Amino acid sequence: MRSKLTVRNVEAVQPGSSDVILWDTELAGFGCKVTPKGKRTYFLYYRTADGQQRRPTIGLHGPLRPEAARDIAKRWLAQVASGKDPSQSRAESRAAPIMRDLCARYLAEHAETRKKASSVRNDRRLIDQHILPALGSRKVASVNRADIAAMHHSLRATPYEANRMLALASKMFSLAERWGLRPDGSNPAKNIDRFPEEKRERYLTEAEIARLWKVLHSEEGEAAASPSAIAALKLLILTGRRLNEILGLRWVWVDLDAGLLRLPDTKSGALLVSLGDPAIDILKDLKAAGCDPTFVIAGQRKGASLVNLQKPWRALRALAELDDVRIHDLRHTYASVGVGLGFSLPMLGRLLGHTQATTTSRYAHLAQSPVRAAADAIGDELLRLALKDKASDSTMGNVVSLDQFRTR
Repeated sequence: MRSKLTVRNVEAVQPGSSDVILWDTELAGFGCKVTPKGKRTYFLYYRTADGQQRRPTIGLHGPLRPEAARDIAKRWLAQVASGKDPSQSRAESRAAPIMRDLCARYLAEHAETRKKASSVRNDRRLIDQHILPALGSRKVASVNRADIAAMHHSLRATPYEANRMLALASKMFSLAERWGLRPDGSNPAKNIDRFPEEKRERYLTEAEIARLWKVLHSEEGEAAASPSAIAALKLLILTGRRLNEILGLRWVWVDLDAGLLRLPDTKSGALLVSLGDPAIDILKDLKAAGCDPTFVIAGQRKGASLVNLQKPWRALRALAELDDVRIHDLRHTYASVGVGLGFSLPMLGRLLGHTQATTTSRYAHLAQSPVRAAADAIGDELLRLALKDKASDSTMGNVVSLDQFRTR
């Protein structure tokens, strides 16, 4: 059957015992199929550049009018004329991965093989909380910069979280380009301004250190936290280690005779940590207590370490009136005390396990007191030498005092 496809003509076709095809007289290859059950569907018949026959569906009659279906058919024929295959493109688009697929592949092929467990957990959290809810069902190739910018902007109340999510998205889309899921240079997470992040540097004062240490040895402190939690906090204070390094510490890594921790896997890789006598004493006490044969900081179950220090820490810091202090600030305090004692930044970097000098340089401003002390000592020595020369001068009457010389 041939007729110009209009609403009246399409609806006038009566279903038969088999499919009825109504061909359009205005556009070659454009038609409407009517099934025995009365379903009417627009389609386009064409041959590809290599002679293959195609008959892709355009859409259902009703939601789609003949005029709109004809316009789609014209666009497809224009693609065929340029050597493309619209049917194949549609099939590839339907089979194209969605963001949920990209996230799963990123975790399996990149994060879990190249990142530490804690970093993988954080990536998974960012994906589950932010990326999947916003973009999980979207095609990877269809996500644009506006989508990522909107997601980033929605987290503006938490700048650090927003920027970490943006960095993760950028990495995933870079991998998507490498894996052939997007064109090269199409990363939609690029050229989006990060939110400013307030640098937080909190160091405990001498009075605050004394107050916290007193709480750790008080009856109130022992009631608020387990012995394992209190021991963990003492080690954090005295070693400057990261939280996960202390909570996951195993006895097999502890060498009490040498005063060392041999950590096989830290943020900086394998690390040899030197211990001071106060930390060694705490470890000896824990060893003698025999709470767990595997982990230094024993958990509630045998053979398991303590996994969460936040709840006892909040209780203990409240007793010490240190509500704004985070556990990681204990590491900053360790560094600040080291700088205050005059230790060099390279030495401090070794103690903290920093692989980059720039990481330790954040404490450089704290070293001004030792520098001033060194300047005073050198100046005093030079004055002593100068006064010694003047004292030996026979033409001098009385010896000039140091304070008098400084005022000249």
